[in-house]
Amino acid sequence: MATPEYVLRLREQIGHDLLVLPGVCVVIVREGPQGREVLLVRRADNGQWTPVTGIADPGEDADTAAIREAGEETGVRIEIDRVTWIETLEPQTYDNGDQCQFFDTCMLAHPVGGEAHVGDEESTEVRWFPATALPAMKARFERKVAHALSGDTRVRIGADGR
Repeated sequence: MATPEYVLRLREQIGHDLLVLPGVCVVIVREGPQGREVLLVRRADNGQWTPVTGIADPGEDADTAAIREAGEETGVRIEIDRVTWIETLEPQTYDNGDQCQFFDTCMLAHPVGGEAHVGDEESTEVRWFPATALPAMKARFERKVAHALSGDTRVRIGADGR
């Protein structure tokens, strides 16, 4: 589902005003025949490649949301390895005028089952990419994927990764 029901109900009350929402991003990595591979989705709304992302439901922990989103979007069951980055993203305005700002928790995970495929209307493609040949992504996703792959176990905080 592109927009959770609870967000739609909130929008009925507040219109297009800014909502701060709990977001998740999960960098899913496996060992492939040629080395490490990263699972990415091509977004239906803008055609860009990204790691799996989504919104946590009310009462849902970030890891549970990441596991759910990975299953819904890609059909891949995952296990979370660790949190890699926490940041508040810049506010954004969607085409319909809705304003959102995400408090984003990024995690590193590995697959434990399932076959990668497009699982919902949010994506047009789902693919494993060699870690050495990733497609172009927004800078924030490039740095989150690079950090997750780096072996550095520090949790980065903020856009500058302090």
